[in-house]
Amino acid sequence: MALRIVCDIFFAIGLVFAFAGTKGILKMPDTFSRMQAQTCIATLGVLGVVIGGVLYAAIGMHSAGTAIKIAVIGLLILVTNPIGSHVLARGAYRGGIRPEKKMETDDLGRDFDD
Repeated sequence: MALRIVCDIFFAIGLVFAFAGTKGILKMPDTFSRMQAQTCIATLGVLGVVIGGVLYAAIGMHSAGTAIKIAVIGLLILVTNPIGSHVLARGAYRGGIRPEKKMETDDLGRDFDD
């Protein structure tokens, strides 16, 4: 019973981050801000669900194989999501999309000789 409550808390944490990120995608003014909100969904939202799933599979179901599979999926998401978001942001910048507000430091412009 206590394990189920702990798992549900982690699932709720993942749900809160997913909801906040979804609201951020709808409210943010430009492409780069929306990408940040999307990264929040995929990284922090999935992290809560993965922790809850690993706990439930390992302790509740006594299935180490399922827990390892969930952990590997979570690890892959945690590694690939920031890289993918960075590549999308660089592609958008290279394609001519600029933030609505003036940036104090334009590191991408330096990289592209703009």
